[in-house]
Formats: sequence, structure tokens, C-alpha cells
Amino acid sequence: MRQEHGKHDWPWWKYELITKWANNSWSFKMEIALENAIFNSEKDKQLTWFLKKKDRLSALHPELSDSMINMEVLRKCGGEIEHYIK
Repeated sequence: MRQEHGKHDWPWWKYELITKWANNSWSFKMEIALENAIFNSEKDKQLTWFLKKKDRLSALHPELSDSMINMEVLRKCGGEIEHYIK
């Protein structure tokens, strides 16, 4: 794609990627991935897991504020972690 379009800034690339990939099928896959993603301290690295969830939520719901995204991700931690962080 870069050879085809040349060098552009990030907002241009972001728009192009969203236009090409953000369709109903992609949104459905991301929603399912978010629903199934529950933090497991034995399997997941905290920062990697958090950033992946944050990026997925931002892509699906760009209107959400950072605090709302953080709360949504926090709900996926569940149990003691959620209460401890609050």
C-alpha cells in the first residue's frame, strides 16, 4: 500500500485503514474478542493486555473518553483486581 500511495502522515493512513478494514464483519469480530477477553494473571502480561483492550475499544467506539475506556477495561479484570484498583 505504501508503494502505491507514497509517504503520508499518520492521520491519512489511519483514515485509509479505517476505510479499508472497518466494516461490519470487522466490528463484529472485535466485539466478540472484547466480550471474551478476561484478564488472567497467569497467562497475560498486564500492560500488553490492557493496551490491546484499550486499542480495540478506541477503534470500535472512538467517542468514548479515556476514563470511560479505562472503566470498560477495568470491568474485564473482575473480582478483587477491579475493587483493589478502584
